[in-house]
Amino acid sequence: MSHNLYEILTASVKNKEKTFLITEDENTLTYQDIDLLSARIAEQLNKLGIVKGDRLVAQVPKSVEALALYLGCLRSGVIFVPLNPAFTLNELQYYLENAEPKIVICTPDAYAGITTLAANLGINIVRTIEVNDENSLIPSPDIEPENLNFLPVEVAQNDIAVMIYTSGTTGKPKGAMLSHHNLAVNGTALKNCWNFSENDVLLHSLPIFHVHGLFFATHCVMLSGASMLFLPKFSVDTVIEFLPQATVMMGVPTYYTRLLADSRFQKAGCSQMRLFVSGSAPLREETFQAFKTRTGLEILERYGMSETGVNTSNPLQGERRLGTVGLPLGKSELRIVDNNNLPLPPEQVGNVQVKGENVFAGYWRMPEKTKAEFTNDGFFKTGDLGKLSVDGYVSLVGRAKDLIISGGMNVYPKEVEVCLNEIAGVGESAVIGLPHADFGEAVTAVIVSDNLEMSDREIKVYLQEKLANYKIPKQFLSIDSLPRNTMGKVQKNILRQKYQDLYKS
Repeated sequence: MSHNLYEILTASVKNKEKTFLITEDENTLTYQDIDLLSARIAEQLNKLGIVKGDRLVAQVPKSVEALALYLGCLRSGVIFVPLNPAFTLNELQYYLENAEPKIVICTPDAYAGITTLAANLGINIVRTIEVNDENSLIPSPDIEPENLNFLPVEVAQNDIAVMIYTSGTTGKPKGAMLSHHNLAVNGTALKNCWNFSENDVLLHSLPIFHVHGLFFATHCVMLSGASMLFLPKFSVDTVIEFLPQATVMMGVPTYYTRLLADSRFQKAGCSQMRLFVSGSAPLREETFQAFKTRTGLEILERYGMSETGVNTSNPLQGERRLGTVGLPLGKSELRIVDNNNLPLPPEQVGNVQVKGENVFAGYWRMPEKTKAEFTNDGFFKTGDLGKLSVDGYVSLVGRAKDLIISGGMNVYPKEVEVCLNEIAGVGESAVIGLPHADFGEAVTAVIVSDNLEMSDREIKVYLQEKLANYKIPKQFLSIDSLPRNTMGKVQKNILRQKYQDLYKS
């Protein structure tokens, strides 16, 4: 049995002439086309002396060539390291120093600057993937390839396929090492959980430097021999245009709130849709209900992370329980424990830990950090806080680092945010803890308002009917928008830093 992820991804494709993807300008590529393109890339990497176990850093926009580059790396056994195209040269230096890649792939515009930076770090190979660029890794279509049948290299199931850098909200970003087996196991579990088939057409508008778009979306398509509408980015106009051709869409909550804000988004445009999936950030109950009212369909919320892939999912058939991220996926285990790693009873908030073949191999060149993030019995400490219902549904209440301890009492931000978001005129909110001489941390609400008519005092009175007094924010701050990362997660660390002196006298 082959352990190379590329072979696993393509094993179900019976007809290589089947449409693999359609681009925004309606170019169509078959599975045969992407197979040949990724083979040409694998061949070129081999010619350059890039071999199994070497790292390839890619800082490129979403494109067919960028996806083929990932697949070419899988075929070659080269470790793929995708980076956000928005990173500056200054930011890029850390990643190149840390990953020590053999080759860097970038855009033609960035080529000169990155070549200089890379050379200073002892990295001598820099290429683009623009087909007609003189520095491109991809040969001109006029040049006949020598090896159209580049055979995927043999790998052990625990050999590393991809290194994904975590967001680094605390300290420097860490390279999470994901094996061919990790990704195959999780992709197969998702395909089965969401019942993907060759008849599906996925609307893909996610970035592909992140696990959501690169793994969860693309792997489900390939493992089932399905097709996808491969859009360069999320745009309400484009999504509404292409949605009638799709059967499945994956997105972050922001995608769905933006669609709902447009009157053109109606049930008629979703006539072929069987599934909308949301992840990477919490889905508001208001969004869930408004979406169901508008389309007649319920968004399926799931929970995943870079280090583990998807851990839980609401069921395709069965109750998609509001305010939860569903049930543990596949054969993975999930438990809620106290700070001594002792299991907690249902409905009690604690630390979320997971274990399974989907869980990553560790952090790149950080053995001590890796050891610290796993329990003695092999569970990964996700850093999330949550609880389990009696029948096994998982609810998340926030990140452990976002927990507020005010006057010795634990305050879970999500509980307060849910109440705030029910108030007419509150667009969204983020609750944070800020240094306070008396309380240690003061509960503070940051609000994005839309014609909010209630005063701070009236909001407090409203909250006092729903929450214990120690959970009521001491102050309410109004801003135009909450800071988010590329996947829509609110960056509370930025808010804490910005307002850290709020209570200093």
